[in-house]
Amino acid sequence: MRLTEVDFGAAQPIEGYGPGFFRIGGQSHDAPVLIAPGHVVPWGGYDDPGPLLQLAGQIDVLFIGTGAEIAPIPPALRAKLEEAGLGVETMASATACRTYNVLLSEGRRVAVALIGA
Repeated sequence: MRLTEVDFGAAQPIEGYGPGFFRIGGQSHDAPVLIAPGHVVPWGGYDDPGPLLQLAGQIDVLFIGTGAEIAPIPPALRAKLEEAGLGVETMASATACRTYNVLLSEGRRVAVALIGA
């Protein structure tokens, strides 16, 4: 079997995670964090929709990692994001990290907002 190294270009995949942190681009970032094209920034969680709404038109799908277990996001937040034209998928954070990395490796326009690991 031949293994091929994935080239993410300028995009930053998630390299690892643990209780309360995510490792992106060789640096540790405290949760919650938003990883989007061109930047990794602290995120204020469900009460901070602004940074997520700014992604409208820049990405095709936004993954929201809800922590160790999948959980629904507040309905008002989902409505705001969908009204802005963002496709939203919620899942456990570990799954969101893996899914984000796979789609990123395919060159897709994705972002992920992570509450915790």
